[in-house]
Amino acid sequence: MIVTSGWTRTALSHRICTGIPRRRLGKLIAELAEPWTAREESRLRKRRGRERQRAAGAGPGHELVFTDRVVVTLVILRFQLPHDALALFYGVDRSTITRAVHEVRPLLAARGFAVPGRPDLRLRTLSDVFAYAASQGVELRIDGTEVRVRRPRANKPGRRAFVSGKMKQNTKKATVISDSMGRTLWTGAFRPGRMHDQTALKTEGICSLFEQYPQVKAKVDAGCRGLAKQFPDQVEATPLKPKKDAPPEEAAAREKARKKQSSARICVEHANAEHKRWRPLQRYIGRRGYYDETHQAIAGLVSDRAALR
Repeated sequence: MIVTSGWTRTALSHRICTGIPRRRLGKLIAELAEPWTAREESRLRKRRGRERQRAAGAGPGHELVFTDRVVVTLVILRFQLPHDALALFYGVDRSTITRAVHEVRPLLAARGFAVPGRPDLRLRTLSDVFAYAASQGVELRIDGTEVRVRRPRANKPGRRAFVSGKMKQNTKKATVISDSMGRTLWTGAFRPGRMHDQTALKTEGICSLFEQYPQVKAKVDAGCRGLAKQFPDQVEATPLKPKKDAPPEEAAAREKARKKQSSARICVEHANAEHKRWRPLQRYIGRRGYYDETHQAIAGLVSDRAALR
């Protein structure tokens, strides 16, 4: 049985399905409408090879209006549902749903990340995060996270690059930066799972940013201890374990310092947990080429909610 589009939209636009309240959903649709229209006009102009000759709105209409396209994309990002299932609800072909996702998901990924108390400002690059932290005196929390992905086919070059030494699975790795309240400020530095967290950050240019912004401080885990050695006045990492023959007092002092540092850094783990409430970031079963875009789209939506705290 095919559900009518109106009932489908009403049900699927619920917060349970989209992950965001309807009031914020309306604002999101209004925000994305202009860039989507511009991209659609550019696509049609390229296909025609000339300017429009008929009035805007003439010709056949879309099987899915823009509102439905956004709702469908959010539901897929939330639950990783098969496109065939949503196509059945709307009474359209599966390819229509797939096309809608490919149109809206890049727009969501390009939005960037919300800033607490600044609805007009969004952070899109690592440089933006450091400039914001330097101007507002924000101490950063940095952590890496891994998500299982589909294994590359046999005999494909670079296949081993996705095998994580920690998880012993095929993964993709991302870096998450939050403030002291666990609000996501940036997610990026996407690399195959075999690459070390610190290496991924260094290839993203974080060392030059610490040199450019000496007032920015950050807390990291043991995986980024090299950054703490390179920038001892800016980066604080988990203290080293004492030697086996160290006195009990030294071991107790180290454990106390470790707990204090972990308590201050745990908020970035909470930010990671917020991201992984969305099904694709628990285990990604789509094409690996779309993982980065999917992760950024989800993290941007999560940052909208976190910025209100």
